[in-house]
Amino acid sequence: MEKQATYSISELASEFDVTTRSIRFYEDQGLLSPRRRGQTRIYSRQDRVRLKLILRGKRLGFSLAETRELFDLWDETLSGSEKQLKLLLDKIHQRRSALEQQLNDIAMVQLELDSAEARCQEALEELASKKQQKANSA
Repeated sequence: MEKQATYSISELASEFDVTTRSIRFYEDQGLLSPRRRGQTRIYSRQDRVRLKLILRGKRLGFSLAETRELFDLWDETLSGSEKQLKLLLDKIHQRRSALEQQLNDIAMVQLELDSAEARCQEALEELASKKQQKANSA
């Protein structure tokens, strides 16, 4: 089955479950370059692929600037480059490192919450015990 050659903004929005406003934003940022027919935007297969990559990069935590940098490197050649692949690997390693740090930070916060919770429980038990002693002596 032959893939469609062009797409409307509403077709892309529906396919990728994003708003037309988001797509126009990516266009304003220079990440998409649809042709125009009057006021109508006509998106190519390349624009569709770029939108897919923008959204994938977003899910992976890449900024739009990082995505633009990768697109710019890709546009320098017909099929990408070693430079682009090395940059992408570097971005992946940086993102993985940041996520590992976040996991460590989360683990530390969980330990602190466990400790605070235990102290609160002990204080409540102590208060209940004092209340009970007071009630017994009255």
